[in-house]
Amino acid sequence: MVSPSRSYMEGRSAGRSFEVLCLGRGLFSGPKMKKDRNRFRWNERKFKTRELKRRQGGVLKHDPLRGSTQAKGIVIEKVGIEAKQPNSGIRKAVKISLIRTGNKLTAFAPGDGAISFIDEHDEVLVEGIGGRMGRSYGDLPGVRYKVIKVNGVSLDEMVRGRKEKPIR
Repeated sequence: MVSPSRSYMEGRSAGRSFEVLCLGRGLFSGPKMKKDRNRFRWNERKFKTRELKRRQGGVLKHDPLRGSTQAKGIVIEKVGIEAKQPNSGIRKAVKISLIRTGNKLTAFAPGDGAISFIDEHDEVLVEGIGGRMGRSYGDLPGVRYKVIKVNGVSLDEMVRGRKEKPIR
């Protein structure tokens, strides 16, 4: 009889064998349960992607914000980005050079007429746009960030007419 605390080979179906996992039961089953947990964690998609990224130098290697939630940058130019199908329209965005890292990225200017409050050489604060796993959102191809402040004043407040843009 095979002890229930061990995994063992059982049955052969269509020429293939498969492994049956039995839970460890007993006084000294702790190390086996720990080993099984470490092995089967690799079947979980989120764990696997996170661990592989960490081993390659991490997400930080490819993330322009270097792991932080927000970053300041200087506006290089205003751009219009065409929306993906089936939507149509030109979404207003800005190209930014980040102060800390020098990386260049594109950030969306949310709000009706928000682009009129942003000029070249303004200092803006950007954050992630809210897509899945740090990716782009909605019908904006390749845009992963949005502008939240211009020269220290909230862009949303300026769009609503509550505050005016300061002169630098």
